[in-house]
Amino acid sequence: MQTEALPVPRWQIHRRMYDWMLHWAHSPHSQAALFLLAFVESSVFPIPPDALLIALVLGAPRRWLRLAGVCTVGSTLGGVAGYGIGLFLMDTVGMRVINFYHAQQYYQQVMQWYRQYDYWIVFTAAFTPIPYKVFTIASGAFHMNLWGFLAVSVVGRGARFFLVAGLLRLFGEPVRRFIDKYFDWLALAFVVLLAGGFALLRYAR
Repeated sequence: MQTEALPVPRWQIHRRMYDWMLHWAHSPHSQAALFLLAFVESSVFPIPPDALLIALVLGAPRRWLRLAGVCTVGSTLGGVAGYGIGLFLMDTVGMRVINFYHAQQYYQQVMQWYRQYDYWIVFTAAFTPIPYKVFTIASGAFHMNLWGFLAVSVVGRGARFFLVAGLLRLFGEPVRRFIDKYFDWLALAFVVLLAGGFALLRYAR
């Protein structure tokens, strides 16, 4: 008697992707893998490239600047690809990506955020755990200025990856465990402090 195969839980699929991604840390093509993973994560891939970046910096601490730069460039160019999907292929590819992540309601919220915060919300998505890929696609769909989008993406992605790599270069394995456990909260705290700074400047005026 044949039994019907049960669907694999989504968290297990993500874990397999995560483990597959980390195996590239031991490959001679690790930097190319870091670039490509950072590129595709900005539009379609679910696992952030931080995990591979952390593994590579721990393995070669003196190359932290280069590795963070590779990750930043790959992610930013991937963001431009996501922007192109939203600009030219929103009704086909773009909506399939949104539907795959069950982000339909989230996408409606993104539309509201764009009206209120414009470039600021793209920076926030680039730096924090907010799904950057939804915002890259939305930026193209909403016809955000490409150069403005590129600028905030470089700053946001660069701040994230250089911060992670720099802390690992300074403190090594203990900070890796700390970042793994608290990165989401650290990133959100940074944004809150930055937003508070803007509010103070506006109040001072």
